Amino acid sequence: MKKEVTMRLLRADEIDCRVGQVFKKQEAVGCLLYKDARVDMQILDEEFGVNGWQRTHEVIDGQLYCNIDVWCNEKKCWVRKQDVGVESMTEKEKGRASDSFKRAGFNVGIGRELYTAPFIYIKLSEYEFNNGKPRINLRVKEIGYENRKINHLVIVDKDDNVRFSMGSGKPKKTTTKKATTKPKDIIPDEVKKEIEGCMTLEGLKEIQEKYAILDLSDLLNGRYKQLKNK
Repeated sequence: MKKEVTMRLLRADEIDCRVGQVFKKQEAVGCLLYKDARVDMQILDEEFGVNGWQRTHEVIDGQLYCNIDVWCNEKKCWVRKQDVGVESMTEKEKGRASDSFKRAGFNVGIGRELYTAPFIYIKLSEYEFNNGKPRINLRVKEIGYENRKINHLVIVDKDDNVRFSMGSGKPKKTTTKKATTKPKDIIPDEVKKEIEGCMTLEGLKEIQEKYAILDLSDLLNGRYKQLKNK
């Protein structure tokens, strides 16, 4: 295991957006951001290698816990992170196992940035409710971070309509600065002498064309400028 491991930040396509609350009068919902257990497995594979981590479960006081152990080369031992899961509404045992794994993943450092998510309030129209229950599919289209905290978030529906947006910051891209100065020519000494002996601007331009020199303006201690001024 590398020293001071910092897990990479989640991409937009790795984050789920689900309704967590329905407000009175059925006019809006509050949403939460989640990560899938498969995301945890993928990032663990990326960071520690397929054989560099392991997952086990155990029951403590009647509660199902998940252990994620990662191998530390420095200490030559397994380092464990543990957390408990809660039941899902559909599959009781499988839901607890998956939830405990995702919670243990938070302990390892996967997806902690989701804890910095803003309050997500989305207004719905009447046809987006059915018997009082919201019927809308949402997804995270864009997400940005600053100091590992969410500073930009865009959520859209199945038709790609923006239903929530926050901030204007986006992940910074590394750019290469373009040169702001012109390249200078490497001029042979004999050509320099010819330039120094030239007494007119027209003659200097002829020398420039003859030897295909890019720029004379910054060469020969301002000789070009002197002739230009004359």
